[in-house]
Amino acid sequence: MTTTKTNELTIVGIAIRTSNEKGKAQHDIPMLWRKFSEENIPNRVPNKLNDTIYAVYTDYEGDHTKPYTLVIGYNVASLNNIPEDMTVKIIPPANYKKFIAKGNLTKDAVINTWTEIWNTDLKRTYTADMEIYGEKAVNPTKGEAEILVAIE
Repeated sequence: MTTTKTNELTIVGIAIRTSNEKGKAQHDIPMLWRKFSEENIPNRVPNKLNDTIYAVYTDYEGDHTKPYTLVIGYNVASLNNIPEDMTVKIIPPANYKKFIAKGNLTKDAVINTWTEIWNTDLKRTYTADMEIYGEKAVNPTKGEAEILVAIE
């Protein structure tokens, strides 16, 4: 667990409003990932800087137990020609605590890391947290993803 700072990111993708209450996110998040794949979002996002996928948790109504928005997409160089059915989210520069989820990213590696995060005493800002799926996540059953949690 290290501390890092990010530059501004412009994420374009698809979004859903959900919460961690009563298993809602356990249903909604896999559904959004399926939609991401089935609707060919990777090939529909224009102006991608690279193939790294971002899952951004933002617009929190409080802490992690309250409703939030999840945007799955890509960091883009410009907002030219963005499809109307896509969401744009600007993530300002911020300080983050970095965690690494390792193992089967399609099963329990990511949620186990989030459970670890929820049980820490981090001074979170609840502005924008993100999972970053880069080269080490190409084989998601034996992969690695970074999880950045915004901190004060």
